[in-house]
Amino acid sequence: MVNTALSLQHIIRKSSLIENAPLLIMLHGYGSDENDLFSFANELPEELFIISVKAPYTMQPYGNAWYAINFDAEKGKWNDNEQAKESRDLIAKFIDEAIAAYPVNKNNVSLLGFSQGSILSYAVALTYPEKVKNVVALSGYINQDIFPDDINQKDYSNLDFYCSHGSVDQVIPVQWAQQTPPFLKSLNIAHKYSEFPVGHGVAPQNFYELKDWLSKRI
Repeated sequence: MVNTALSLQHIIRKSSLIENAPLLIMLHGYGSDENDLFSFANELPEELFIISVKAPYTMQPYGNAWYAINFDAEKGKWNDNEQAKESRDLIAKFIDEAIAAYPVNKNNVSLLGFSQGSILSYAVALTYPEKVKNVVALSGYINQDIFPDDINQKDYSNLDFYCSHGSVDQVIPVQWAQQTPPFLKSLNIAHKYSEFPVGHGVAPQNFYELKDWLSKRI
């Protein structure tokens, strides 16, 4: 079911609950679309109201992005941080729209992001902690350039993160992801970090672990 009425195009899986359902918003990676992570939906708890969102920037010949990446730039990765901030704020606005449009619990919102979607999930939660409860961040990393300046003044006591990465990830080096736990610890944010012997993807055991983690928190 595709919905274009809100500011971001998305597909949904309804909850088994008629009202006040826990909300899970899925944010796909660079070059993908809203169908990608939605393949997880049937395996996740039925009480979750799941929304898989399509990123706003269309790529050629296919796929979508949350922000531009110039792979030829220095370090092999150059992010358009201004576009990333715009997408961060757009996702925050979309959370409010989804809460108004669907029978979900505004105090039980989880984000599940992969790669670029994971990077933005960190940014949304750390910029707008009042809008989010749980974050599942798969194969991403912390990009401090898209965080607010007042990060040390914010209240993150409600947040909980599940972070995972492939130990042989050829797209985002595992060393980048390994900087996440100490960063979250410095802000006293609850978190779990796991690595799996895969590349830039989600291993079955990774999925079972995140499913178990999420099930205990909704």
